Amino acid sequence: MSTTRFLDKTPLFGVALLALTLPAQAQTTIESSSGATVAVEPVAEFDEPWAMTFLPDGSMLVTEKAGTLMHVSADGSEKTPVAGVPAVAYGGQGGLGDVVLHPDFAENNVVYLSFAEEGEGGQGAAIARARLAMDGDRPRLEGLNVIWRQNPKVSGQGHYSHRIAFGPEGSDQEGMMFVTSGDRQKKTPAQDMDTNLGKVLRLNPDGSVPEDNPFAEEGGVAEQFWTMGNRNMLGIAFDGDGQLWVHEMGPRGGDELNRIEPGANYGWPEVSNGINYSGTPIPDHDTAEQYKKPEISWTPVIAPAGFVIYDGDMFPDWQGDGFIGGLRSQALVHVELGEQDDGTFAREIGRFDMGARIREVEQGPDGALWLLEDGNGGRLLKLTPTDSTG
Repeated sequence: MSTTRFLDKTPLFGVALLALTLPAQAQTTIESSSGATVAVEPVAEFDEPWAMTFLPDGSMLVTEKAGTLMHVSADGSEKTPVAGVPAVAYGGQGGLGDVVLHPDFAENNVVYLSFAEEGEGGQGAAIARARLAMDGDRPRLEGLNVIWRQNPKVSGQGHYSHRIAFGPEGSDQEGMMFVTSGDRQKKTPAQDMDTNLGKVLRLNPDGSVPEDNPFAEEGGVAEQFWTMGNRNMLGIAFDGDGQLWVHEMGPRGGDELNRIEPGANYGWPEVSNGINYSGTPIPDHDTAEQYKKPEISWTPVIAPAGFVIYDGDMFPDWQGDGFIGGLRSQALVHVELGEQDDGTFAREIGRFDMGARIREVEQGPDGALWLLEDGNGGRLLKLTPTDSTG
């Protein structure tokens, strides 16, 4: 059963706000299956962390699934709950999700949050935007406004997806907001033109719909669609050429990394490289040319969550590569992006065995890689090079 949780919106006066005791484990070194090594430093711990983003001063915002948004100092030594977070429907895969900055955050202080909410018919994902105010005794969100919702709300507590990415500066999609909207474990809505479930969506930063989206002529909710036939997408990122990539959880087998093309149909639930949980088969992608195939398909699954395409200086050999968190695989999965000899545009080149479910992957301002472990006591980890990194 889901539980709607409301955060205390009142300021805290004269109260020390959660001074953090750092994890006891010291920095370690781990090696990937490709032979590269990284130093791993535990920085902080959280209660079911889900997503994170960096502020211009190097501090962080971290979401916790039950409904808390934390402001975290750059060194992880202090965590402060942010006031004004919306109520969330917490349970199953539902709760507080992504946190992303507006492309002009330095000027407007606008942040975006995704979350599961209750409503007529069940639950569904929503996106709100608000201004982050850092003056006073406690950081807070001001003027919060819900700008998008999954339609319709349905029963169940899975496959919300609700990841957010903005088109990068200088690209054809500069400033546009892309949203992953999961199929909510209902399968058929992914091929339905009357619902925004099982789609990648393209919106303006205020939540309105651009006039030139590929399904605009269909009218109604289809005007939001960028792609169709998607399942549960917990990672979305643009590469240096402005190409959008999304990874997607398959059923039993068939996790996918997809190169996103506007107007394309990725086939779910008509095709998959996995099978249904019941054991019944699903036709493979190779059997239906009208559906776009994944660039990488994983069986056994990695259960992908979190995604960054690296462009920093700390790991120069990895520029342009993708890094995907693995839940079931308990790994950081390293993929090379760009046209391959077999005609695909991506391949896996190594995995770091993290020994824990990895929920989120981000790049820090200095080029370090940052990971969030899943679950209670999930650690924030900072990855930096060693002499053998490459």
